[in-house]
Amino acid sequence: MRKSLLSFFFSVFILTAYAQDLKVDANIQNPSKEINDGFVELSVQGGTPPYEYRWSSQETPLDSPRAEGLVEGVEYSVVVKDATGAEVEKTYKVPAQAITEHFNGTFAPIVASMGSILFWDPFSAIGIYDPVVYADFRRVPAPEWEANVDGKFILSEWLLPEGTEVEEGDAIAMVSKDGENITAYANASGTLRYLVQEGGMIYNSENKEHVIEQGAQYLAAIDYENPVALTHPNGDLQQKDIPFIVIWLVLGALFFTLRMGFINIRGFKHALQLAKGKYDDPNAPGQVTHFQALATAVSGTVGLGNIAGVAVAVSLGGAGATFWMIIAGLLGMSSKFVECTLGVKYRFINSEGRVFGGPMNYLRYGLEKRGQKGLGKFLAVFFAILAIGASFGGGNMFQANQSFVILAGEFPVLVGNGFLFGIVVAILVGIVIIGGISSIAKVTGKIVPVMAGIYILGALVVIGVNIENIGPAFSAIWDGALSPSALKGGVIGVLIVGFQRAAFSNEAGVGSAAIAHSAAKTHHPPSEGFVALLEPFIDTVVVCTLTALVLIFTGMHEVEGVGGVELTSSAFGSVISWFPYVLATAVFLFAFSTMISWSYYGMRAWTYLFGKSKKTEVVYKSLFLFFVVVGASVSLGAVLDFSDMMILAMSFPNIIGLYIMSGEVKKDLDEYSRKLKAGELFRKPEKERVKKAS
Repeated sequence: MRKSLLSFFFSVFILTAYAQDLKVDANIQNPSKEINDGFVELSVQGGTPPYEYRWSSQETPLDSPRAEGLVEGVEYSVVVKDATGAEVEKTYKVPAQAITEHFNGTFAPIVASMGSILFWDPFSAIGIYDPVVYADFRRVPAPEWEANVDGKFILSEWLLPEGTEVEEGDAIAMVSKDGENITAYANASGTLRYLVQEGGMIYNSENKEHVIEQGAQYLAAIDYENPVALTHPNGDLQQKDIPFIVIWLVLGALFFTLRMGFINIRGFKHALQLAKGKYDDPNAPGQVTHFQALATAVSGTVGLGNIAGVAVAVSLGGAGATFWMIIAGLLGMSSKFVECTLGVKYRFINSEGRVFGGPMNYLRYGLEKRGQKGLGKFLAVFFAILAIGASFGGGNMFQANQSFVILAGEFPVLVGNGFLFGIVVAILVGIVIIGGISSIAKVTGKIVPVMAGIYILGALVVIGVNIENIGPAFSAIWDGALSPSALKGGVIGVLIVGFQRAAFSNEAGVGSAAIAHSAAKTHHPPSEGFVALLEPFIDTVVVCTLTALVLIFTGMHEVEGVGGVELTSSAFGSVISWFPYVLATAVFLFAFSTMISWSYYGMRAWTYLFGKSKKTEVVYKSLFLFFVVVGASVSLGAVLDFSDMMILAMSFPNIIGLYIMSGEVKKDLDEYSRKLKAGELFRKPEKERVKKAS
């Protein structure tokens, strides 16, 4: 017993000595004033090599002593472990120098805190759902294959029999690429399973089914004895969480769809009639027509998310994410109906004819009517604060910043001239927003149809050129939605990616659109609810889906590690060489129209908090234009992420109010439907509608 104790203490002493001998020096650098470009490079002495480096930065591999792309002013940790298991933990911070780096570093932990709430997974928290991504096997791709590669890959010879237990790095096959033999190696340890027989074609770039099909490039699979949890480069487990914010938005949309009797489907025809002006009453109270209100609200949602966001979603979730994106878009139509009906019902029109409406009004006065005055006031103020922050950030700086980056990428003359670009855009935005909602509606009423038309036409051309891919494309969408591989996170992972993109893009349930629609000329609040339900259809079911189809039809959904807009641009460019220039211009128009729409949303939230005078509006507009310049001039990173999250956070107070008042909306809908069937609603004479159309 005594010898065993001595042996134990000796072992502890040796391990402690190793840990003490493990010395780590760090080279910490902030190479420029650009944000997120700091790095820490370690030099390790002592212990027993090789060393493992487990960084808190998930993109840094376990074997890398250097972590790059770090946020200045934020602490990062690393655990250095040697071959004997001795380890030491260190914490480092790249010092922030430029003012933008200080802002970015300050907001990064705030964004992380907001994200922990918005993207919290309640199902995994209570043990219903395991968010960790597992794989039963790992597939082996043809060597030297990459998305959009030209060539034929043929399996020349298997070097090992099927069923062989292989180790990672073992040579398993010879592959012929355009006549040149290349060795394929096992990329995992397990049991070898053939996916292609000797002499068989693995991948042929001339075969459209191969280009569209997800995973056509694989020649073998390595089956694991037990499911293996997938990890990030730094060793952290990969997880496909079910974010609370997505559940909140989608379940709300599903509830309103059922509560309103599938108004998203049965009300579609009447919504089109209203948007066309069939029921426009020139004497109705309000400032803009049904169509202008629709165009303003659509311009606030159709934007970078439809181009860049969809590309990211399809890259992460595969073709199957498209299916769930469409489902979420259809459900979101009902949320828009409810919030915009209430927006009109509880609006206030002053003696000058100016309209003040939106969630601030129906949350306060709608709940007050139910004896919940305190709750209503709190929710209204909370919503207004979030809306102002969102208008300066996601609806302004983010749009100016990203439109400049994208345009500078296509037009080099703009590089380095972000400040001047911001000044020009601020002037253009100022000219429009100075005239209020009427001016904004006139501009969006012209820009939105043109930019959407160009984008849709371009998408249809790309799809038409690749029309022979229609079968494989829709098979990829259907199979990917209902039976995706674990590498895409399974059905739950793909569903969440699709739902998330749709919810973030069309803003159904966020309440922003209700501010624009409250200015519509109408005597009947549900009429504007009908018009509003077209927004998610246009934004998600049409525009987002077309973007996804362009990516799938051209095979670009298999490309990884490429930025969203760049991926979409490449997909269009593969068919129309000059279209990336048009796309860049369209992106600017999308961003511009989003800015002018959000200026109105933010202004109404501002006037709710600080008073309805014109002086108050001038103060807000001046601040808004200042932030346009700031957004285009500097990189703000986490500041923009923070403001973008405020848009999502707006849905919390908004949907609470919508749930409480849904019964009231249902009664108003039933009464409106009765009047519609009885012919009691104002209907513009046919001659007048024809004259207006011509």
